Amino acid sequence: MDSKLLELLVCPVTKGPLQYERERQELVSRSARLAYPVRDGIPILLENEARTLSDEELGL
Repeated sequence: MDSKLLELLVCPVTKGPLQYERERQELVSRSARLAYPVRDGIPILLENEARTLSDEELGL
């Protein structure tokens, strides 16, 4: 994931920052508790495509 692109992208739900998780190919919004998939290098920033993060994944 290009770092310049990552700086421009925000969570569509909270408008907050996203963190790229390379192993899972996801963009994570901790504030929304959602992980958005990255498919073939393209971020899919649709709420209905995101998966909900567990307390364990958030470190709670």
